[in-house]
Amino acid sequence: MKNKKKRIKGYKNVVLFPGTVERLISQAHEYVENYQFDEANENFSEALQYTEGDELTLSVYAYSLYEAKSFEKAKEVCEQLLSIGPSMYLEVMELYLTICMQLKQFKQVESIITSLLEEGAIPENQVEKFERLKNLNANITQMDDDSQLEFQTENKLNLEEYDVYQFLSLNPNEQLIKIQELTEANVRPIVEQLKSIIEHDKSHPFIKSLILILLVEQEVNVEIKINKFHRSMVVNPSTLPLPTKLPQYQAITSLVIEKLDQEPSKLEMLEYLISKHAIVTYPYEWLDYDSEDVALAYIDLVSLMFGNVQEMDYELVDFLQNLEKLTELQEV
Repeated sequence: MKNKKKRIKGYKNVVLFPGTVERLISQAHEYVENYQFDEANENFSEALQYTEGDELTLSVYAYSLYEAKSFEKAKEVCEQLLSIGPSMYLEVMELYLTICMQLKQFKQVESIITSLLEEGAIPENQVEKFERLKNLNANITQMDDDSQLEFQTENKLNLEEYDVYQFLSLNPNEQLIKIQELTEANVRPIVEQLKSIIEHDKSHPFIKSLILILLVEQEVNVEIKINKFHRSMVVNPSTLPLPTKLPQYQAITSLVIEKLDQEPSKLEMLEYLISKHAIVTYPYEWLDYDSEDVALAYIDLVSLMFGNVQEMDYELVDFLQNLEKLTELQEV
């Protein structure tokens, strides 16, 4: 008789205790049931390093990734699921098409539905729905093509202004104006130019942050190497939270609000400062400083602005003052 047990894959010579994979998958399902999709995805990801996913596991994982807006990964899992021929093929395909639309892959959606219709893979009672979906994506594709052509035709010279060397020939304030011009635009046609500006050693830290935020807001899927404050990291804007969603920003803001609850003028000023500084350090936050120390230093800094001199952490206050200079596009 054949062994029916699920095959466990080796992974970096890790030895698993019996039941580890099953426990991870079970916990992942519980997280999904409680709408804790990020936690579920961590468990699914870890479990699937050691075992082949079955139809149920992959289906729930794909759904959880979709709910967490991890669309690229959700698409990969759906493709893996479709390759094994799931029993609920049409439901998985609908999720896959929805993910493709979230990724703005309208041509792909139109092409897939056309193939499904030609192959007779769609039940008669759902043909009309898929026809409408196909036509919708065809129309969006046409509008995108027209808009892209118009953008490239009317803005050809403007695109050249974002060439890294031409851009860096401008002074920081002129650079800021150029970035502000992009806030309502689709930046995808100039992603490579923007990536080059961020990665260039001569780019101002605040300008780097503002461009990165533009890419994050539009969920642009590209790897970028960030060099700031004598440290380096690779990020992908499609998965990077905005500055106000990062943990240290939220911790510092909460502490400041708690301590200045009865001083609204100081609190308003500090919230403004913290927001600006969160941008200039992005995506590093307040480097190696402790959140509570930073919050207290901000309170000391605003007291100093109001003319109240007192004992304070001068090194940390000086760091915050340097961040303020950077937000004003000065060099420090």
